[in-house]
Amino acid sequence: MMKRLTLTFFILTFISSASLCQILTPVKWQFGSKKVNDKEAVVFLKATMDKGWHIYSLNVPEGGPIKTSFDFESDGGYTLIGKAVEPRPKTKYEKVFDLDVPYFDNEVVFQQKIKLDKQKEVKIRGVVSFSACNAESCLPEDEVEFVVVIK
Repeated sequence: MMKRLTLTFFILTFISSASLCQILTPVKWQFGSKKVNDKEAVVFLKATMDKGWHIYSLNVPEGGPIKTSFDFESDGGYTLIGKAVEPRPKTKYEKVFDLDVPYFDNEVVFQQKIKLDKQKEVKIRGVVSFSACNAESCLPEDEVEFVVVIK
């Protein structure tokens, strides 16, 4: 009986500790593509933020917070056309940086044009790096790997 009671206590303690230590993920990412023609495509990188959270623009001024960035790993099947683009961000003055800082809340879709160097299936692999913040704090920089297949 005592062993069962002790085991039950440890299980309940573990479950309650695990629920308190949940990893916070206020930003969800989705990735897709659209073929423009036989030689070009666009990769879409969509971030959806939980209410009250935001991420920063691709174009944060020097000395500002961690900007969103994309690192594409080419396998020789494609080349990037220019840099990733974003819609017009919101901007607010942040005293801690002494800067007007561009950011996105709710959702944002970034786009990257690519030139297809092969006629067959191409896998676009990469990593998005970003920092999510709310009114009270910022989470450490996070990275999400992605793979987009273009046929």
